[in-house]
Amino acid sequence: MKLTNNHGLPESFVRFMHSDKYSRGNAEISVTTLIDAPRINKLRERHNDEMTMDVADRLWALLGTAAHHILEHAEQPDVVTEERMYHQVFDWTLSGAVDVQQYKPDGSIHIVDYKVCSAWSVMNEKPEWERQLNCYAYLVRKTKELPVSGLQICAILRDWNRRKAEVEVNYPDSPVVMVDVQLWDQDEQDRYIEERVTLHKDAQERFSFADPLPLCTDGERWMKPSKWAVMKVGRKSAVKLFDDERHAELFIGSQKSADALYVEHRAGEFTRCAGNFCGVAEFCEQYKGD
Repeated sequence: MKLTNNHGLPESFVRFMHSDKYSRGNAEISVTTLIDAPRINKLRERHNDEMTMDVADRLWALLGTAAHHILEHAEQPDVVTEERMYHQVFDWTLSGAVDVQQYKPDGSIHIVDYKVCSAWSVMNEKPEWERQLNCYAYLVRKTKELPVSGLQICAILRDWNRRKAEVEVNYPDSPVVMVDVQLWDQDEQDRYIEERVTLHKDAQERFSFADPLPLCTDGERWMKPSKWAVMKVGRKSAVKLFDDERHAELFIGSQKSADALYVEHRAGEFTRCAGNFCGVAEFCEQYKGD
């Protein structure tokens, strides 16, 4: 991947980018790749030499690395940090690095994963967190033959605002929040892992034979649905939002000020593709076809 420094950041940021030695170890696939779209993974592999990334776009990754560095040096009894585990699924090896494993008196393990993220992330559902931590629970169970009793995210909020915390009801009270994550039963974990490995194996076969790659799902593309906004003349924000035009028109018809109201169509989009958050939108025929 080509590295740029379009904003003239200090050389220390550039060195960090070059020294980032993340590896999935001796495995065909890591947990973070497993839970993501197979298409994105293979496009990144195919176009790695053509992709570019700016140093500034890795700022939050730098903070995340700093948080994990502190974690590694905070020794505690009955706690294991930054352990990478491996397990064979069909003929592939799956690996995953678990940030924190707390050994409980009852013989179970409690898993904690650190995230540097926005306040929005803890105010809304993050299904990828649930999938990732249950994959870690699977690896712990298969590798150590010990039950997992709980999953949590330790969210470090990079944009936390004290004023918002004082006045907004659902806003986080602290810049660090512990988020409970649903623990699946063992059958659900096994089924999910096997299904995801099968999907990625299929993508690998297509990639090897230059066949069309599987398409990303709407969820993997962060689909934002279309909305119909009832607007009022002279007002910038919507009076009310609707999922279809008919209900928006019916609402206007029921209002005394109907003459001052009109409908504005706000087209939906695939947010991940449009913002190139996957990094490969420019190479993706699925996105170009949109």
